Amino acid sequence: MADSQRVVPAGELAATNTAHFPNESAAYRAARNALLAEEIELRRHVERVAAQRRELPLGGEVPRDFEFVSEAGPVGLSELFGDHDTLLVYSMMFAAERKAACPVCTSFLTSWNGTAVNLRERVAMVVTARSPMERLAEYKQQRGLGNLRFVSDGSGEYTRTYVNAEDADVPGFSVFTRRDGKVYHFYSGELSGAMADPGQDPRGAPDMDPLWLMLDMVPEGRGTDWYPKLEYKRG
Repeated sequence: MADSQRVVPAGELAATNTAHFPNESAAYRAARNALLAEEIELRRHVERVAAQRRELPLGGEVPRDFEFVSEAGPVGLSELFGDHDTLLVYSMMFAAERKAACPVCTSFLTSWNGTAVNLRERVAMVVTARSPMERLAEYKQQRGLGNLRFVSDGSGEYTRTYVNAEDADVPGFSVFTRRDGKVYHFYSGELSGAMADPGQDPRGAPDMDPLWLMLDMVPEGRGTDWYPKLEYKRG
């Protein structure tokens, strides 16, 4: 948007809303228009945060070409870019000692598997974990995640450098960029559990799993005692 263009206050934009639905009360319409103004402000804030993120100075150069194991064999971090200059890496909770993959990570990856068809046209992406590649390949097949590329961080060097220094089984998300043949760190999620507000589950912002965004739209909300599962019992 050009600087010369006036940004209309959210309340003014909301006041132009002509939507009405059968049998709604005046109280509902007034509350809905007030919410609409907040939604406009939220959209603007999301745009401001995204712009601020894009304007981050170049991060540190990756100290080494971390080696992973893919379904085709050993592969360096630099090779995971393919033809792109941006690489997204999601580190899931699936350490070797886990009996099964994290259900919440699985929920996220299920959503990302569909998005990947379009996303990979713009950027490269991989999923990694501290489990052998054979186990990750089996998980990929069982969950139907054919659009995602999995690699194993067998040595744990990448995980200890960009996810958790103690090699804890925690999730991580990082973005790397390639400039003039060198690989640099661009962004990692840094919102920790200690930064959660009272009564709030620890999470990043914005949420990367559409599941939670969709639950935010319903009367019941996210709830306080429900989490995704690997399997559900149906009556």
